[in-house]
Amino acid sequence: MVISMKNMKAIFMKQIIDTLKNKTVFIQFLMFPIMAVIMEKAIRLEDMPDHFFAKLFAVMFAGMAPLTCMSAIISEEKEKNTLRALMMSNVKAWQYLISIGTYIFLMCMAGTAVFAVLGEYRGKELAIFLMVMISGIILSELIGAVIGIYSRNQMAATSVTMPVMMIFSFVPMLSMFNETIKKFARIIYSQQISDLINGLGASEVPFEVSSENMIVIAANFMIGIILFAVIYKKKGLE
Repeated sequence: MVISMKNMKAIFMKQIIDTLKNKTVFIQFLMFPIMAVIMEKAIRLEDMPDHFFAKLFAVMFAGMAPLTCMSAIISEEKEKNTLRALMMSNVKAWQYLISIGTYIFLMCMAGTAVFAVLGEYRGKELAIFLMVMISGIILSELIGAVIGIYSRNQMAATSVTMPVMMIFSFVPMLSMFNETIKKFARIIYSQQISDLINGLGASEVPFEVSSENMIVIAANFMIGIILFAVIYKKKGLE
C-alpha cells in the first residue's frame, strides 16, 4: 500500500512538471475559464440570460478539457515509451490511470471554481453546479482514456479526439439555436449537463433534476465503462 501511494504520488508530481512543458494540455485548463471571465465582464446584450457566458463555457469546458487532456497525456506517453518504462518500474496500470485522472480532475475543478464564482452560485445551487460539473468531468476523462489507450500515437489520438470533442463541447451550444440539433443532442451527457446548468437560477420554479437527465447521464457512464473495459482488455497500456 505504501509503495502504491508512493508510485501514484510520483506520477502525480511528474504530470505537474510535464503540464508546464506541454502547451497543448496546459492551455486546455486555462482557455475556457479565461474566456468566460472576459466575456462575462465585456459583453452585455439585451435579453441575455444572467451569467450566459459562464454557463456556456462551463459546459464546453467539461466536454473538452478533461477529454482532450486525458487522451493527449496517455497517447504521448505511449508514443514516447514512458508508459513501458513505468510498467517496468513496478508501476501498475491502475496506479497510473488513477494518478493521471486525479491530476486532471483537480485541475478541472480549479477551472470549475472560476465558473462557480462567475455564476454567483450559493448554497444548494452551488452544490448542484459542482455535482453536475463533476459528473461531466469524470465522464469526459473516461472517454479521453478510451481514446488515449486505443490510439497508437499522438497523431492518431488527435484525429479521433477532435471530432469527439467537437460533439461533446459544441453540440450543446448549437442546440441553443436549433431545435433539430437539440432533439438529437439529448442522448449525450454534455447536453444534459447543459440543460441542468442552464436551469440553475433560470426561473422562480424550483430547480429539479429530471428522470431524463439521470437516465441519459447514467447510460453514457455505462457505455463509457464498457468501452473502456473492452479497449483496455484489447490494447492495455503497453
